[in-house]
Amino acid sequence: MQREEFVQQLWLDYVHHHPDVGGLRLWPVETPAEYLAILTLNHGPWAMESLIPTLVRFGYRPQQRYGMADRGLLATLLSAPAHGGWVLLAELQLGTLSRQPRERLKALVADADPKEARSQALLCHGRAWPMPDWDTYQTLLRAHPLAGWLSVMGPRIHHVGFDCQRLGHDIQTLDGQLQQAGLTGSDDRHHGLFPISPLLDYRFYATRSQRLAFAEGDEHRIGLGGLALVQKQVSANQERAAELLLPHHTRCELT
Repeated sequence: MQREEFVQQLWLDYVHHHPDVGGLRLWPVETPAEYLAILTLNHGPWAMESLIPTLVRFGYRPQQRYGMADRGLLATLLSAPAHGGWVLLAELQLGTLSRQPRERLKALVADADPKEARSQALLCHGRAWPMPDWDTYQTLLRAHPLAGWLSVMGPRIHHVGFDCQRLGHDIQTLDGQLQQAGLTGSDDRHHGLFPISPLLDYRFYATRSQRLAFAEGDEHRIGLGGLALVQKQVSANQERAAELLLPHHTRCELT
């Protein structure tokens, strides 16, 4: 698999779970995202250190490591060749969960298909383990929202972020257009996956909840992520918006 195919598969998987984003026609469909926020967990082949070599083979390069203890996350920012979307790979630390939900999530992941775990495309089709039952999902959701999300979605894109400057409109204009399309934004910098740097204007749009079938056959609607808009506050700055996304105080040494 080449990088272009990998990115295409990531995008197709994302819009399959977020059809309201796939149906947007507010900017050219070929416009690359500024960043892809991918969520995984620190367990087995899905651990960040196991996934980064695959991303490196696709041409991505680790640039910065971040630690967010209050969210139980470590993250690595990887640059993309040319003008492609960067990857922000976030890893939920299972040690931040209390014993019961941690063991329930680990037991679920232990039933993963070994072939799926070895696939280079494992980020493109998410969950390699069985769907949890509703009770397990609720237990994990109460313990940590991202643990619940991972239990039903597996490692995959949580949301994509677009840079307003690259889209050719300011954030207020695009926010109005997204609202007309049925997506309501929040400028709460703790609403999405990460805390957001004050160097960026930011909106997060939770996509419409989707109905999923759980292990015992019952169906429930749950939220699966969303879309973000970012806009640099200092237009003369030559850094990519993705480089400014997370607060400076969350940076830690990249080894």
